[in-house]
Amino acid sequence: MKNRFFIPLNPESNCLPGARHTSIDIKARPILRPSTNDLWFLAYLPLAVSDGIATPLIPLLALQHFGASAFVVTIIIAASAMSQVPFTILWGNLSDRVAHRKYFLVGSFLATGVSIILIALATNLLTFFWLNVVEGLASAASAPIGTMLLLETRHKRWWPTDIGLFGLISGLGTTAGLAIGFLWLFVIGYSQPAIQAMTALLLVSGALALVSAGVAWAWIEEPAARVERRTVSGLLNLNRGAVERFRHVRARISGLVDLTRSTAERLPGREYLFLAALGVMSVGFDIFYGPFPVFLWQDAKFTDAGVFIVYLGASAASTALFFHSGKAVETHSPKSVFLESLGGRVVLMLLFLWGPVYVLLGLGTPALLVWLTLLNALLGVTWAFISTASTLFLVRLVGRSARGRALGLYNAIAGAGSLIGTLLGGWLYATYGVHFAYSVAALTVVLGAALLLPIPYHMFQFSHAITHRRHIGRNARAVARPLRRKG
Repeated sequence: MKNRFFIPLNPESNCLPGARHTSIDIKARPILRPSTNDLWFLAYLPLAVSDGIATPLIPLLALQHFGASAFVVTIIIAASAMSQVPFTILWGNLSDRVAHRKYFLVGSFLATGVSIILIALATNLLTFFWLNVVEGLASAASAPIGTMLLLETRHKRWWPTDIGLFGLISGLGTTAGLAIGFLWLFVIGYSQPAIQAMTALLLVSGALALVSAGVAWAWIEEPAARVERRTVSGLLNLNRGAVERFRHVRARISGLVDLTRSTAERLPGREYLFLAALGVMSVGFDIFYGPFPVFLWQDAKFTDAGVFIVYLGASAASTALFFHSGKAVETHSPKSVFLESLGGRVVLMLLFLWGPVYVLLGLGTPALLVWLTLLNALLGVTWAFISTASTLFLVRLVGRSARGRALGLYNAIAGAGSLIGTLLGGWLYATYGVHFAYSVAALTVVLGAALLLPIPYHMFQFSHAITHRRHIGRNARAVARPLRRKG
């Protein structure tokens, strides 16, 4: 499924770009929100669980219920994500012009749940395909509108903390959904026919999205003030979430709205070199992950429950290391963390193709399941560091005035790379087999990493050190000065 969760903020920023730094009483929690409670935050928890259930389930149903090929499965995933791109921008712009953000969000949750239920009841592959596209259109409103609703109902001093909470909700919910999927297929529905058990599980996923709609309707109140999205473009941090998959592309492409609504200075050459490297690496990542569920079911000979277990390993690892990765990037150079994580990821990709292990452990065996789950968990670890380091790398390369445009380009290029990589991965897998497809994926990531090397490392270390010292000094001055004003 798609990443419907809030886009984390740049951890360096505690206020809007261009705003004057003021001292804040760290013991006081100023409140700017119309609601008397924050229970509406929990509206995203059942939706996260729904995502965790449906992410591996939809390609598995396409494979087993309708006999779709690997390439067709990737087309279904890609078409769903592509349909979200224009509607993410459309829903966001409409919510800016209509004084009812709540109804857009509730409607998105409701339509998403209904679409998932209809997908579960589809009787042919064509209907299954188009219902996935419709589901993408329905869910497109939740990411940009949910982000703005949070910003408009919370004091800006607490944006990083609160959006970090939503990131945690996303990770825990997705992990819980994958665990429920495993238990459902391995325990509850073990004696049932596979298609029947998966269809019932997808109905549960749709029902959970409807629960989110009910919670949102009951607990969300309209914000009293509005925040322009272009004023917060410099704060966007584009982490793709706990489970790395192509359907997160909407959360990154949603930043295109900033490119269409404002002009900015031209970026220097080294920033464009970084963005080119990002695009190449995104292609490589999704050449690997595009046909990944097909690989697990067809080549590794895993059961449906086994596929959920492999996904669960990466989700749990990424969620557990989400905050630790940020600390590691802050204490070391983001460039070195980025390159080291990319190196580890390439090695792990190639380990998926190590033939003797499959011969020794045996296809479809519990031992092979443990091995591939471990590898995917380690890929999740590398992703936790890559997603954090890549954003901070770019943020610290560009000036504050160009940061919004740079992050908008980050969104667009990463999204385009994911789309190309998913389709290319499915075609390579279907035409030449998994060994060739995954070898090309690893080589593409290596090429992207090589494009980062010309960026001067000593200059970047100096910039990182200056930023860190300024951050410490600013905090010290904030504590020493008396409170002057809020906001």
